[in-house]
Amino acid sequence: MIITVTGFPGAGNTSLGMMLAKKLNYKFYSAGNMRKKMAVEHGMTLAEFNKLGEREDWTDKKVDNYLISVGKKEDNFVLDAKIGEYLVPDALKVFLKANLHVRAERVMKTKRKSEPFKTIEEAEKFLVQRVESDKKRYMKYYNHDAYNEKNFDLVLDTTNTNLEEEADIVLKEIRKKFK
Repeated sequence: MIITVTGFPGAGNTSLGMMLAKKLNYKFYSAGNMRKKMAVEHGMTLAEFNKLGEREDWTDKKVDNYLISVGKKEDNFVLDAKIGEYLVPDALKVFLKANLHVRAERVMKTKRKSEPFKTIEEAEKFLVQRVESDKKRYMKYYNHDAYNEKNFDLVLDTTNTNLEEEADIVLKEIRKKFK
């Protein structure tokens, strides 16, 4: 079984994906981590890399093509990717959302080197811009809205939940769907 986890930045996509992979003893892939690494290799912040990606498709396609091949060759993994449900359609597709302020607080707490914010307002602005950039890139390159909740099997609002609760909800959904 393959599980894709995506949603709004700061909603807990990577954290939930990693926890599910650990609980299921599955491999874990993160498109975001791959793209952040590429950004650093090119001497850019993630925001700058995303902006470049609005003009040049290789910033997305390199990772996306790799993940498509993984989806065709492997099983029993969790994929954290903005368009994971599009790249690997034969999966349980999970979408996470949360209040913007809560997401900004979470991103601030993680103290990511690629996202050094001084205020919640800066983090909120970045998160809004990131979603706009994602939508622009994925519509341009794939004619796909990565934030359309109708594309998913399970939509979770993580504003007032913790990681354990979210993992339990997904695992219950797996048991229900794959009896």
